[in-house]
Amino acid sequence: MPGYVLGLRGQTPPSRRLNLAALGMGGRGGQIAGMFRSQNILAVCDADARQAENGRKHYGAAPFYQDYRRLLDDHGKSLDGVVIASADNTHAMLAAAAMERGKHVFCEKPLTRTIGEARALRALAERQKVITQMGNQGHSSDRIRDVCEWIWDGAIGRVHTVHACCGSNYSRIEQLPLLAERPPVPPELNWDLWVGPAPFQPFAPMYLRGKWRGWSAFGCGVIGDWVCHVVDPAFWALDLGSPRALLAEVRNFDPARHGATFPPGTKITYEFPGKGSRGPVKLIWYDGIERPPHLPELGSGNAVPGTGAMIVGDGGVIMHGSHGAGNAQILPEEKMATYKRPAQKLRRVRGSHADDWFDAIHEGRPAGSDFGYGAALTEIALLGVIALRFPGQRLEWDAAAMRFRNSSEANRFVNPLARNLTT
Repeated sequence: MPGYVLGLRGQTPPSRRLNLAALGMGGRGGQIAGMFRSQNILAVCDADARQAENGRKHYGAAPFYQDYRRLLDDHGKSLDGVVIASADNTHAMLAAAAMERGKHVFCEKPLTRTIGEARALRALAERQKVITQMGNQGHSSDRIRDVCEWIWDGAIGRVHTVHACCGSNYSRIEQLPLLAERPPVPPELNWDLWVGPAPFQPFAPMYLRGKWRGWSAFGCGVIGDWVCHVVDPAFWALDLGSPRALLAEVRNFDPARHGATFPPGTKITYEFPGKGSRGPVKLIWYDGIERPPHLPELGSGNAVPGTGAMIVGDGGVIMHGSHGAGNAQILPEEKMATYKRPAQKLRRVRGSHADDWFDAIHEGRPAGSDFGYGAALTEIALLGVIALRFPGQRLEWDAAAMRFRNSSEANRFVNPLARNLTT
């Protein structure tokens, strides 16, 4: 396909505009709307009509649906693709429905709530030959490409450890007693569709408006929210693949009593085997009240990132922020000052992460964070979510068999049976 007729992004010619539907109009749906307004938005959808009110303003007069199935029935023949920004528990349901109709899909991270769902979406995308993109927007940045090229150039020697962190805390332990209450379901909310394929839970208002991230039936905690951003540079540069084992450490959390939510602080150590020319890598994830160490290479003038990572080699450290390796620098600082940057090896993205998806559709190529890449990266987070239920136990992961070698109990969470909708 030819390139854009006009060089300025935002002046997309009508012949290049895609017909899209937006599924999920809440907080995140509204936040990402600007990336898609250059296209033709044919319809929007959210199971919660109240939550959708603000997001709908970004899409003009596009008709609104509560039921994604009706939207696809009414507009399926006209749609090129869908944009999914719903809660984690419905990502797989919505994406699968669209791909089964041959539609391209942009889906926010984490790609799914369970490992089984992630594997299924990756396989379905391959079968249907559709163009997909997971919404870890920093993956399209120039800086993440810089970091990859620095590591490949040997800027910090052989990498052996990654410290990745996010200071957010999504624990809802103090709200657990409220789950016994049974308030009525608001008339504007289709609760059955909102729950989707997740295990059914009676309605509770503290699940709504983004708070679902802190509840394990619907969200994936801090680790699910942030791994796809923070770990992305190391995952890409080191071609980490799947870990062979992981171990979770938690504070102030008992899975038997608090399993409906997440710990206020976690530390999860992943062991990745050697691959190609690199040796084994240990990746340590910290969130909430758990913090990574202050490495000697940081010196006195650099603080551990609040959200970000430190990639440690035998010749230095690369420290970066949360999205797309923002503010990346090589440490010690004198090493950065004298480093001669290598020639670029990776294609740079013109415009946004959504622009990369648009271009990929027009050009018939994979997008940068397609469901093959996105599912594998998401799986790192979801393994951690499972490990939180078994603190102190080293879980041995068999990626090819999609099972833990040493825990039948942990295997129950890998690919749980999806719930069927009742409406």
